[in-house]
Amino acid sequence: MARIIDGKALAAETTGKVAHHARDLSEKGIVPGLAVVLVGEDPASQVYVGAKSKRAKECGFHSVQHDLAADTPENELLELIARLNADPAIHGILVQLPLPEQIDPDRVIQAIAPKKDVDGFHYMNVGMVATGSAGRAFVPCTPAGAMLMIERELGSDLSGKNAVVIGRSNIVGKPMASLLLAANATVTIAHSRTGDLPTLARSADILVAAVGRPEMVRGDWIKPGATVIDVGINRIDAPERGEGKTRLVGDVAYAEAERVAGAITPVPGGVGPMTIAMLMANTLASACRAAGMPAPRL
Repeated sequence: MARIIDGKALAAETTGKVAHHARDLSEKGIVPGLAVVLVGEDPASQVYVGAKSKRAKECGFHSVQHDLAADTPENELLELIARLNADPAIHGILVQLPLPEQIDPDRVIQAIAPKKDVDGFHYMNVGMVATGSAGRAFVPCTPAGAMLMIERELGSDLSGKNAVVIGRSNIVGKPMASLLLAANATVTIAHSRTGDLPTLARSADILVAAVGRPEMVRGDWIKPGATVIDVGINRIDAPERGEGKTRLVGDVAYAEAERVAGAITPVPGGVGPMTIAMLMANTLASACRAAGMPAPRL
């Protein structure tokens, strides 16, 4: 049976370290500030934003939440971002996605100052991660958290390891591949049009599933002893729990994969908690950089 990589425990450890460093900063008169912007009333987005704001307060941050109506014009959102960019008390700006159809998400993301882009989506941060300069960038929070889990399991030098990333999104797949390359792994990015995906997956010492398809990766896709990082969060029907009930599953068929893998992340309780933890870490790093101090290594 595989070792379970406990995302909740690692996230709690990481945010504990963030809170410790934030207290040290506050004694120097520097309080990390995070502004979260929510446009509309999407229930899932409200839950995510609430969790992020709560965690920021727990870390001792100056936490600000801006709730805008669903019909907010794009220019009004851009004006808010401009004010937050100019506010020295705010070190991180996060605009919750998805946005209403009248707003261009790319235009909004690129309007955030790169030094406050704690989501890591601005082209400048994307470019630095892709060119091996992740230490100077803000890395998107989900791949950053997944990479920390891999490092805890296998160490920071992945020389000789074959890694396969299933999924080519700009938010997870591509930056994940860049981080693995920077750690000296040999990396393949796979996707829906990859030929004979099961065979390719079986070559992986490290398999990252980030494709958004419930339990697509089966147990016989897993190389014995591989480290499996399941980024997927999918809600499926669960009639065994009662009429209309659902449950969360990942992109990996967990019960099958657990019997083959060396280590595996569960869903829920795996990569998910690490995403918010790394958002806190990025905000702390931004506050340190704004003060001319090096960001602590967590």
